[in-house]
Amino acid sequence: MSKTPTIAAIDIGTGVVKAIIVQKQPEETGFKVLGRAESISAGVRKGVVADPERVSKIIQSTLEEAKKEAGQEADEVYANINGMHIFCLSSKGLISVSRADQEIAQEDVDRVIEAAKTFSLPPNKEILEIFPREFIIDREKGIKNPIGLHGVRLETEIVVVGGFVSYSRNISQAILNSNLQVNDLILGPIATARAVLTNQEKELGVVVIDFGAGTTAISVYEEGDLLHASVLPVGANNIRNDIAIGLKVDIETAEFIKNKFGESILGEKSTKKEKLKLSTGEEISFQKSELRKIAEPRIGEIFEEVEKELKKISRNRLLPAGIVLTGGGAKTPHLVDFARKKLGLPCRLGVPRRFFPLEEDTSYSTLCGLVLSGMDLEEEEGGKLNFKGFFSGIKKLFRVFVP
Repeated sequence: MSKTPTIAAIDIGTGVVKAIIVQKQPEETGFKVLGRAESISAGVRKGVVADPERVSKIIQSTLEEAKKEAGQEADEVYANINGMHIFCLSSKGLISVSRADQEIAQEDVDRVIEAAKTFSLPPNKEILEIFPREFIIDREKGIKNPIGLHGVRLETEIVVVGGFVSYSRNISQAILNSNLQVNDLILGPIATARAVLTNQEKELGVVVIDFGAGTTAISVYEEGDLLHASVLPVGANNIRNDIAIGLKVDIETAEFIKNKFGESILGEKSTKKEKLKLSTGEEISFQKSELRKIAEPRIGEIFEEVEKELKKISRNRLLPAGIVLTGGGAKTPHLVDFARKKLGLPCRLGVPRRFFPLEEDTSYSTLCGLVLSGMDLEEEEGGKLNFKGFFSGIKKLFRVFVP
């Protein structure tokens, strides 16, 4: 059994709950996956934990399987928070620099951040994370680190991501009931972006679309920082449900058809007829073009909702690094081309890399992002705190945990 520190993460999804135990390799060579497991999800609706007790049992059994494979214990985990209750807004703060020599110190940064978050929230809403986008010194914009600079007036603009209090408590409760400690709850869209984006893409302007089973999460980055985040209550399950209704088959059969004949959903039009024998012994037949007519409009609607989010921040068709498409639903054949045409931006698949021997699989992006985000936080707490890490510390203060 290795004595090298490990890190565990759980991705609580609408369709699947995944767990992973990872060990960081020396000299930045990557990450060794010691154990991983996944289970069919239950008690999660549209990315939100609706039944903590049910989810707790699934978390426990999934992590036990991962621990058995890893040959190591893991009692502390990082987990994701997701769901359409997630909201995003901008806020500004302004203060006068306190020191007589007008040099900006850490306490000035603390005060201007505090001033920026002095706004009211609706009942039962909470701040989950705060992302400072820029500082402004005496009207000079675009400053990332003001400490040590001189000025009279210090301003900041922050991006605030929040959610519904009960839902974050439900996640924490489900994990704690599994006899595990919650190291941190990390926003799903942020974790996913951490795993699949390059620094250059973040700088140029990019949107990550995490196409999951019950939700589609988006995060937009520009000039290296988060600009917007949102979770849409639609995903690959909606396509499956439409197939079930359109072909008049049960959900399990619809899921099988979606996976087996996925090439027909967005591929070349075909009138070829397919026959399928059901578990009941009954045989059904359908044309591939019929499957396309059912599924393509639903996928189009999902990307229309993504475009609405980009229009809110005036970035539709204006992100040079384009789209990074990831999540289990991103495996749909021809989806990259479809997204490129629908949103009018370059598009590529986003996969986590350097997790050995884990294959580069879009469905593991959030899980690997949780590991990376957790390692970032642990390095900061271990004495390697930098200016960027200071703000990660700020963000953690606003998370609500069940005692």
